[in-house]
Amino acid sequence: MNADPAAQLRLLDLQALDSQVDQLRHQRANPAEAAEIKDLLGRRSDVDGRIRDQRIVVDDLAVAQAKADADVEQVKARRTRDRDRMDSGAVANPKDLERMQHELESLERRIATLEDEELEVMEQLEEAQSAMAELTSAIDELDGRLGELTTSRDERAASLDAEIASVAAGRPAIVADLPDDLVALYEKLRANKGGIGVGALRARQCGGCQLTLDAGEIAEIRATPANVVLRHEECQRILVRTPESGL
Repeated sequence: MNADPAAQLRLLDLQALDSQVDQLRHQRANPAEAAEIKDLLGRRSDVDGRIRDQRIVVDDLAVAQAKADADVEQVKARRTRDRDRMDSGAVANPKDLERMQHELESLERRIATLEDEELEVMEQLEEAQSAMAELTSAIDELDGRLGELTTSRDERAASLDAEIASVAAGRPAIVADLPDDLVALYEKLRANKGGIGVGALRARQCGGCQLTLDAGEIAEIRATPANVVLRHEECQRILVRTPESGL
């Protein structure tokens, strides 16, 4: 393939532009915040699971406390009824009064036991609620940091999108300066060679694969007409001669 030396040099401009766009797209696809966001999402998922478990504990203890409260109130109500009957004089039989007095003493002991149980459940509930509050606070902190990182990532992505569009806008003008067959070869090589389809020959080194050409290769290039499109034998990329080629 032949192409004007100026067009070959212009192809290097196209490669530089495409490489810049590729770098920007890589930054866009791999934001600096990604690793921390992934870590935070993992931690949030863990805390969220612990919150679900803790909510079950809190709910169960709340039910237990409600039952303990009800049990205490029920026994107290019975004690009140018995006291009222004794105080009203409705029970005159001494044996019945003695029996009721023993029952009141038994009720007092029962109330004391139930109140101890009620207090224990209340303490357990307070501890569970405190643990729930700590987990909720941890979620809030994680969400706050995730919000900051997401905003930063999205703002950076928008900036990169604008920069990519700005840089890519210059591509059509460069392509218009180049022969169609040269562009087609470049595009094919770029697709198969990791985004690098052409390299400049500078200081006897291929700008595409960074390998140094030996003396025989340099001599062959030196003998090749300037309008012939060169291909580096090692990497098969287009090789463009420049004033710094060392020929």
